[in-house]
Amino acid sequence: MKISALRRPGDASAADPAAGSIRGTTTQDVALAPSPGGWRQHRKLLIAGGAAALLLIAIAWGIRGWFAASNTVPLERLRIATVERGHFVRDVAAQGTVIAAVSPTLFASAPGTISYVVHAGEVVATGDLIATLDSPALRNEYERERANLASAEAALARESIEVRRQNLLNQQQADLANVQIRAAERELARARSAWESRAIPERDLRQAEDNVATARLNFEHATSSAGLERDSLQLDLRTRRLERDRQALVVENLQRRVDELNVRSPVDGTVANLAQTERANVAENAPLVTVVDLGVFEVEFQVAETYATEIRPGMAAEITLDGRKHAGTVASISPEVRQSQVTGRLKFAGSDPPSLRQNQRASVRIVLDERDNVLAFDRGSQLGETSTSVYVVRGDSAVRVPVQLGAASISKIEALQGLEPGDRVIISDMRDFRDAPEVLITD
Repeated sequence: MKISALRRPGDASAADPAAGSIRGTTTQDVALAPSPGGWRQHRKLLIAGGAAALLLIAIAWGIRGWFAASNTVPLERLRIATVERGHFVRDVAAQGTVIAAVSPTLFASAPGTISYVVHAGEVVATGDLIATLDSPALRNEYERERANLASAEAALARESIEVRRQNLLNQQQADLANVQIRAAERELARARSAWESRAIPERDLRQAEDNVATARLNFEHATSSAGLERDSLQLDLRTRRLERDRQALVVENLQRRVDELNVRSPVDGTVANLAQTERANVAENAPLVTVVDLGVFEVEFQVAETYATEIRPGMAAEITLDGRKHAGTVASISPEVRQSQVTGRLKFAGSDPPSLRQNQRASVRIVLDERDNVLAFDRGSQLGETSTSVYVVRGDSAVRVPVQLGAASISKIEALQGLEPGDRVIISDMRDFRDAPEVLITD
């Protein structure tokens, strides 16, 4: 490489050698020739940068395609409902069981040995003998209390006689005191007559007067004592009578229990089942037999406790038996919740359908509310009153839309906000897409 020195015009050191005391930079300036490889290196850098950018674009496109493929669903897998405005019926469905409205179960009134007179399935009338219960302990207690009742009645009779006797004695004492008054008064009259003729001293007159006062005082005391004694005797007599009445009640109750040893049908119906085996030894209050009145049937159902406050007696209902629908009304709803379920009963609106059977399965539908001009759509398995978003079909994709849903029935759900008439809502299960904002729909 040839390097030539350049001098700048006007440089003092170059023009005048005498100025060598100050050295310039002319000796340091050199001229370089252009290199032929510099452009090629710059072009390589541009090509490498462009290739990297294309690679990044390809990667981004692939990631977008992968995400699009993961949020894709075939159209045949979707159930789509159209939002419409019209009549809305809010109801609740449940499974029920046909039961007899009257099905009393008879229990043992005392421990003993049971002997049945009828068999399961037999028709009985009110008052017919169904079974007998042999209870020696109860009969022995009954006879013992009857003896106590007889003793109480004898004691009452004896007390009554004693009261009459004592009253006679008290009356006798009062009468004697009255006789003494009259005798003292006669003595006083003779004493006064004798005193007027000065036949007796004054002391005898005063003595006769004192005798009259004493006789009167004795009579008053005897009369008062007789009254008090009579009240006391009446109280004792009443106590005896109450003891007799209490014992009579005990005997009456035992008599009723003894009569119940002969178990009789309380209604016209059919013997449903025999709870004990023949000649079995049963305890008191043990179930013996159930009689079913097949003249009146009801349907027992269970619903979630969330509907318990909305179901009231008298509401319209629909009962489906063997594919046939029958009108009914709510007869009662239990105030008790068991395992998050509430039990209720329906009765048929008209006459009972023919050929009903005990424990026959039935479908129940209870109408809770009816309204017109309500925006609603078909209800999906995953949509409920608490859902906050749904997927709406728009073109070839499904877009997640926030909504506010209202009351739900068996087949419909009310749309309060977020949807318009004509919107197509996906009611299939879309949980696999994890609330993706958009899902592509493929043919």
